[in-house]
Amino acid sequence: MGEYNEKKETCGTICLKYLLFTFNCCFWLTGLSVMAVGIWTLALKSDYISLLASNTYLATAYILLVAGAVVMVTGILGCCATFKERRNLLRLYFFLLLLIFLLEVIAGILAYIYYQQLSAELKDTLKDTMVQKYHQPGHEGVTVAVDKLQQKFHCCGSNNSGDWQESVWIRSGEAEGRKFPDSCCKTIVEGCGQRDHASNIYKVEGGCITKLEKFIQEHLSIIGAMGLGIAGVQIFGMIFTCCLYKSLKLEHY
Repeated sequence: MGEYNEKKETCGTICLKYLLFTFNCCFWLTGLSVMAVGIWTLALKSDYISLLASNTYLATAYILLVAGAVVMVTGILGCCATFKERRNLLRLYFFLLLLIFLLEVIAGILAYIYYQQLSAELKDTLKDTMVQKYHQPGHEGVTVAVDKLQQKFHCCGSNNSGDWQESVWIRSGEAEGRKFPDSCCKTIVEGCGQRDHASNIYKVEGGCITKLEKFIQEHLSIIGAMGLGIAGVQIFGMIFTCCLYKSLKLEHY
């Protein structure tokens, strides 16, 4: 009877080891995808960060990047801990899983909170940022972001094209008679912002605020879903780790 229990326990341990190994392989691939989303956010979706008043959007991307890197390292450590059957490695692995879990939950919560606050923030700050900082010394990032925003989304101004009449740059001599930045034009040529007509500029298409808000909210949804989704999967990894830890005998040194 004792021999049967011992074999049964050994079989259970082996099953747990392979379950945890399979989990770690998937976990490593998940870490790669999390890093990819973080890099994608920073490299391709960060053009408009200088137009945002808070750094929450950027923070969520960095959290995902760090979490993805830690996930990949943790996945390798988990495989080693599983097959070497070392309790100290399993403890470290569990701690790292818990750390990643918290990072992912924080990223998801930040994305959700910022999603709710984004509309109010843009209404309060986007127009002032555009009219006060466009083509001003030390705000080159804002200038590039505004030009990209207006061209990508076929819009002009924050609420409408009339916002540019309050622009510090438009009112100065540096604008050379322009009524709008050239990026408001449907076909950009030097000085095209001097002509105020719907056939020339994005006048009837409306302002950029709703389009920028929709763009960022869509990406925040991806970040939030990925963060909370992966955090949920990690719960299973922590459960498997605890079960394997309990089933192993004490280490022999």
